[in-house]
Amino acid sequence: MAEIHELSAVELRDALRSGELSSRQATGHFLDRIAAENRHLGAFITVTAEQALLDAAGADEAHARAARDGTEPALLHGMPVAFKDLTDVAGVVTTHGSAALDHKPALTDGALVATLKQAGVISLGKTQVPEFGLTAYSENRVAPPSRNPYALSRSSGGSTGGSAAAVAAGLIPFAPGSDGGGSVRIPAAACGLVGLKPGRGLVPAGESTGDPAGLVVSGPLARSAADAALLLDALVPGPPATGESAVPSPSYLDLAAQDPPKLRIGVSLESPWQTIFPFTPDAEALDALAEGIRLLEAAGHETADASIRYDNRYPAAFTTAWTAAVGDARIVPQREALLTPLTRTFRRRAQQRGPAKLAESLSFLRHFQHDTIAQYAAWDLVLMPALAQTPRPVGWFTGAAHGDGYWPAAEWAGDADGDYRKQCEYAPWSSMVNVCGLPAISIPVHWTGGAKGAGLPMGIQLIGPMGSEALLLQLAAQLGF
Repeated sequence: MAEIHELSAVELRDALRSGELSSRQATGHFLDRIAAENRHLGAFITVTAEQALLDAAGADEAHARAARDGTEPALLHGMPVAFKDLTDVAGVVTTHGSAALDHKPALTDGALVATLKQAGVISLGKTQVPEFGLTAYSENRVAPPSRNPYALSRSSGGSTGGSAAAVAAGLIPFAPGSDGGGSVRIPAAACGLVGLKPGRGLVPAGESTGDPAGLVVSGPLARSAADAALLLDALVPGPPATGESAVPSPSYLDLAAQDPPKLRIGVSLESPWQTIFPFTPDAEALDALAEGIRLLEAAGHETADASIRYDNRYPAAFTTAWTAAVGDARIVPQREALLTPLTRTFRRRAQQRGPAKLAESLSFLRHFQHDTIAQYAAWDLVLMPALAQTPRPVGWFTGAAHGDGYWPAAEWAGDADGDYRKQCEYAPWSSMVNVCGLPAISIPVHWTGGAKGAGLPMGIQLIGPMGSEALLLQLAAQLGF
């Protein structure tokens, strides 16, 4: 057998279910890798090794009972995972990436955690996030920044950046993330992973409260389409039983193994941000797009330029909706100075806006959704680069001099608007997908060094209509991912 961390998530799942590997073996192996690698990577904020080993022992006992009783193990029996530090795991501190909060252990599991524990996973700990999940990079004042396994001087993206780094470095086999403006797809693209944002409403275990525009949805980060499909099967509840003779619906894992139909795919570089933040995609982003087009056409699909236009009122409306929750966060006044400059600025502005302004923005975003979906409907899928730039250096967005370690009193540059502009220019094709509620997938089709694992990863994003998650996974698998 290959090293445990070299197995795909599907292969590891099969080995655990068959008893070829015990949960304690798998858990211990990944904990050893975290102990060896995390000091350089900054992927984990908290490692819960003792509890993980206890849970793994319990999983092995449950597996033995199931074997005696002739019953099937849980779908993800014994699979090690980690949760981004925005969601509660009972008995573990949830930092939300913020030094301004009291860090107390959570009393209960969040909905996403409860869903996956029911499916049999073993939690190894909590992964690095930006403060309140607001940014496209995973750096904060709580713990060392999350770094890209392919170049430690570069960011792993955000907000699910710690989880993406952990999966890419083989510290966990796959990971759930949450995506409210690109937070699964951005780190997936930065770390050379497949990242799927499901459509609104498919996954019931959301990450966010105070999400008035319905932007946030949970989805998988994985090294392949099949691994992502396996995790999606655990995230999505099955259809209700309709009698003994009912034929079960195929799983996403089964569907991902099927070839997609021939598709008409529209290609666009238009972004709703470019009216206020004009940008030019890096050559590497265009190389990734060209490679994506080549692979799609070689697979028999048709691509052509898509004429898509976005309403120039979008940036202000999205920013209002995106930052509404931070204005309501319970932070005592004497601790506000511990917020990062970007969070502090957006919190102040959110508190200064009245309910009428938020209502106006939400109304506009509903019209934007309708108009944009109508334009996308001319195509089976819409294609664009996943990111406009290569993964950015650690500290590039904030001006913080992170060095190699933890800096509890680091000086961060105070230019919140400059930070936000850089993020929108880095990931200009992400947030409008959340506003529209559509499924989208990031696929790592290109490496700046010319071969997989050489240089930095760059990807494409494919956006589909509602209900197209299986199709997007099929296409990623057809392209070899």
